[in-house]
Amino acid sequence: MAGPSVGGMTVLLNVIWLVVSGIWMAVAYCILGALASLTIVGIPFGIAAFRIASYALWPFGREIVRRADHGAASTVGNLVWFVLAGLWLAIGHAVSGAVLCVTIIGIPLGLANFKMIPVSLTPLGLEIVPSR
Repeated sequence: MAGPSVGGMTVLLNVIWLVVSGIWMAVAYCILGALASLTIVGIPFGIAAFRIASYALWPFGREIVRRADHGAASTVGNLVWFVLAGLWLAIGHAVSGAVLCVTIIGIPLGLANFKMIPVSLTPLGLEIVPSR
């Protein structure tokens, strides 16, 4: 009995999220992904940015987990990403989250923005999976 109501709430939150925050953050990730994909070295960063853009569009009902096979290359790539793009995306999530937390209805959306800050800082070596 809890399944349909939880699923309905997830869809409702995702639709509200899409309008007030998701589309703008997803566009930012897509722009950065396209820029990163201009070079062969940047393609892994572009792929990670596009993957997170899909998560930024529809975050409720999904979660981020660290991949077991991530290694030193992911760590080095995350450092490069942090300097070039991650910090700016994290600031965007922090500002958007703070603005959304001003209203009672916006609190879950603001918390979702805060949850995306670590993902925006270090996107390599992560996987998006359905929530349990």
